[in-house]
Amino acid sequence: MKILYMIANVLIFLALAPLFEGIIRKLTAKVQSRQGPPIVQPYYDLLKLLGKENLVADGNAAFKIAPMIAFASIAAAVAFLPFGAKPTAFDGYADIITVMYLLTLGGVSVLLGALSSKNTFASIGASREMITMIMVEPVLAMTLILGAVKLQSLTVSSAVAGITASGFGYSALVMCAVYLLALQAFVARQPFDIAEAEIEILEGPFIEYSGPNYALFKYYLMIKQMFYASLFVMAFVPFIVTDWYAVNVVVQLACVAVVYVLIALLGSTNPRLRIDQAIKYYSVLIVLALCAVGLSVYGL
Repeated sequence: MKILYMIANVLIFLALAPLFEGIIRKLTAKVQSRQGPPIVQPYYDLLKLLGKENLVADGNAAFKIAPMIAFASIAAAVAFLPFGAKPTAFDGYADIITVMYLLTLGGVSVLLGALSSKNTFASIGASREMITMIMVEPVLAMTLILGAVKLQSLTVSSAVAGITASGFGYSALVMCAVYLLALQAFVARQPFDIAEAEIEILEGPFIEYSGPNYALFKYYLMIKQMFYASLFVMAFVPFIVTDWYAVNVVVQLACVAVVYVLIALLGSTNPRLRIDQAIKYYSVLIVLALCAVGLSVYGL
């Protein structure tokens, strides 16, 4: 059954990640008094890109395989999530460290593709992506470590469930606030879409990509958004869990939709930060996350 849950979860993410992206686009347009594209537009975009030709800026292998590595890494990370409140088949074979490696691999593949393209704008975007990855990923790591400390287990299911296992103590409340404050950075939305910055560096790391390769990167970013939104729901909204997998999935997806509404509203009402401003912000989040882990060590 665990294998079936894992397959179902991956298929759910693959099917619905573009839909949630469409919700963000539609809400952003409404806030800005525009009609905006239809909610299903991301599906059309992916299909259109998949039907186009791959234009390769440079013939090196790194440029070609980077999108595939990014997509495979986020799909593998999703397979570890206990979505629907059911442990996956990987629970006994890997842990939160594996998930962190997979998420980092996705970011590294973006850097690899950008740097191998030898485009100036892509290199600038890659440098910003690297800074963001170094400063933001520790917040996610400490969120999972907090749950692992509470239940004395590094499995993903235990780490996610352990964050609020003993109720919303001080550590869980602080970490919940930190995760929400970092959410826009996790999903690379304004004010933290610094690596892409359409007006400044023209899609940054992805400027030289087109066709199916660009579709894989776009799909990677959509699934990554859903991953972080779902992780927040699973970790900090434990009271919605029932004994029925289907009910859990429906309720959690509804909560994920609410998180996406929050992402869209924050993204459409805040100007983009400069990289130096973002670094200061990330530094404060890391300190607060460390404090939350420290509180969990003392059982608070």
